[in-house]
Amino acid sequence: MSTDIKALKEAHTEHAVHDLIRQRFSARGFSDRPLSSETMNTLFEAAAWAPSSMNEQPWRYRYALRGTPAFEELWNCLAIGNQPWAKGAAALVVCLGRTNLQRNGQPNHYWLHDVGLANANLLIQAASMDIYGHLMGGFDHDKAKATLGLSELAEEVACFIALGHLGDAEQLVEPFKTREHTARVRRALSETVTAL
Repeated sequence: MSTDIKALKEAHTEHAVHDLIRQRFSARGFSDRPLSSETMNTLFEAAAWAPSSMNEQPWRYRYALRGTPAFEELWNCLAIGNQPWAKGAAALVVCLGRTNLQRNGQPNHYWLHDVGLANANLLIQAASMDIYGHLMGGFDHDKAKATLGLSELAEEVACFIALGHLGDAEQLVEPFKTREHTARVRRALSETVTAL
């Protein structure tokens, strides 16, 4: 059940970090409980307050709620390895970025970094509301661009996010059920951090 998955997935950190960071994980098993437009706007509001280079705020979001034709269109853009479990999400979000600076039209070399920061805010806000998100890089870029009618020069698709409340992981097919029942691990800080 979800409670067991929450406990299993909770991060065991070397140092004290905020509970929301320890509890956030990339779920695949979602419940039938819907997300409202108001809830989605709360998540996007959190994303909007992320830092960005020169305050360009290059992130753009498009989303669809489960049960709508737009949800099916977005779901059809996903890679075959993401479709089986993502169909249970309450919402699918496409994370976009403006690749040029609005102030002068020059390339924004930090757009993807800034979209990532906005997504981190969104996911932490979601965790505070007992909503789980799973970022996906597995999708058909050309299909996503065509589905959304994107201008080649103005916006780029960074990733998709599946969002929802936790459901029963036993409902998942393999290999997703096993992945949901596997504890999370991270490299030791000594492998990634060097004091100078």
